[in-house]
Amino acid sequence: MKTLGLLIVLFCTAFLCSCGLPRTDKALTPTSSIFWDVDNLDSIGGSSTRVLDRPCLIETDRGKAVEFDGIDDGLIVDALPLAGAVKFTLEIIFRPDADGPAEQRFLHLQENGSENRILIETRVRGDKWYLDTYIRSPHGNLALFDPNNNHTTGRWYSAALTYDGGTMRHYVNGIEEMSGKLAFSPLGTGKTSIGVRMNRVYWFKGAIRKVKFTPHVLDSKQLLRP
Repeated sequence: MKTLGLLIVLFCTAFLCSCGLPRTDKALTPTSSIFWDVDNLDSIGGSSTRVLDRPCLIETDRGKAVEFDGIDDGLIVDALPLAGAVKFTLEIIFRPDADGPAEQRFLHLQENGSENRILIETRVRGDKWYLDTYIRSPHGNLALFDPNNNHTTGRWYSAALTYDGGTMRHYVNGIEEMSGKLAFSPLGTGKTSIGVRMNRVYWFKGAIRKVKFTPHVLDSKQLLRP
């Protein structure tokens, strides 16, 4: 009887695990995406969030966002959603403002205890900016930027960074701007900073509404639009 009871328990457990109950963990599956709505200062993506100085929660015609002053405002989130991903798409919706610092590292995924990281950055010149992206892992590193790919500040944009197992690419508003070959090994657990580099330099001036993490490469037609 004890054996029969144990078998019944094991059967019920297996049935419940396979019947489509919603996942409560934050781990990425091979096909899922994680969305972070940057619409509060308490918890981003359900993770503990540290506020640096006084970023402001604002209302926009597209929903809530967080605005950063380009001096000492930032957020540090105790999560790195792309940990373990061998391929990925990283996206952000943001509004870069004019006359901020020349170099702004406004989305930074940093592995704990190492220099391995993924960055989305801007370079600002007056009322113009261009995208700068960077990946570093033990297998290699690469920066993509072109000062000729200028955009106007003060407007909402989407930026995307992808890695498909051999090539790194970046996009603005769904349009590919640059690519390069790169050997990459997945990041481990870590943290994510928004509005500033993790070591609190290169502050961002502007607003951020959303960040999206996907553990595979999205087609350009699937990328977020501002």
